[in-house]
Amino acid sequence: MSRAAAVSRGTGRPAPARRRVAPKKSFGDRMIEKLPVSQETLRKLVAWSMLGAGSAVALSVAAWLGVPQAIGVGVAESAARLGLRVEQVDITGLKRMDRETVYAVALEDQGTRAMLRVDLEHIRDRLLAYGWVADAYVARRLPDRLLIHITEREPAAVWQANGQLTLIDAEGRLLAPVDAANMPDLPLVIGPGADRQEAGYQALLAAAPALRPRVRAATWIGNRRWDLTFDTGETLALPQDDAAQALVKFAEMDGARPLLGKGWLRFDMRDPAKLVARRPGQDASLAADTGGPSATTPPQGSGGNTATPAAGDGEPAPTGGEA
Repeated sequence: MSRAAAVSRGTGRPAPARRRVAPKKSFGDRMIEKLPVSQETLRKLVAWSMLGAGSAVALSVAAWLGVPQAIGVGVAESAARLGLRVEQVDITGLKRMDRETVYAVALEDQGTRAMLRVDLEHIRDRLLAYGWVADAYVARRLPDRLLIHITEREPAAVWQANGQLTLIDAEGRLLAPVDAANMPDLPLVIGPGADRQEAGYQALLAAAPALRPRVRAATWIGNRRWDLTFDTGETLALPQDDAAQALVKFAEMDGARPLLGKGWLRFDMRDPAKLVARRPGQDASLAADTGGPSATTPPQGSGGNTATPAAGDGEPAPTGGEA
């Protein structure tokens, strides 16, 4: 039909062209448009994930079928050339450890930065060999990131032995050397083997919480018992057996009538039946019965108490250093 005929039959105007209806977008397309990344970036991420997963499956199948290791290495190196290689190491959880140390451990002895050849368990085992590390988590984030999270041990005391100072945790694990000019505000444990007694020492202090903040040092004597030194300068000799019970008794006596900070030099509780106290310059000690009525009465003079030599176990009296 000619244009003229169309006009003569109608209103004299050409018929409007039909509108094309745009295809309705799927739910997936609408969700992709809302993502904070471009479609090009999204396609790359999907491609990297598929490449990583495919390479990992290929390596697993090769190992299962007994394919020579060189072929598996070749797959990993090929993936590395395509971009699956370690370019960044993210380290979290550090409080006191040096970040460079962790970074060096993560990449040391790897021989390659091919992501699929990085031995995660090997890295974790190497990290756990460091005193500070209580636990370590190591994982890959494709295409190029290695994630490491460190859980550090908490320092509990400073151990002094053979002139060396070392930070230790509550289990006696050696953490790091300590500079004498920058001593941390932690208890000092002195003597060979004192580090291995740290757990028992913490339990001992827990038995008498009122005295715990006043203990400044503890000397491990003869590999069998403790001498405690308080912030007021006195030393308390504890017995080999039932040390916690003796410390609790001393805390009770000090609570009833203060013993610490009253001019005494040394207290001795190695004899479970009595507390022996010594003042500076005295050749003999004043003893108080720890089981009788005077159990809560500190020795103030010779009246009512018996002057006796200090109970000994063959050890010289400590003078603030190692005995």
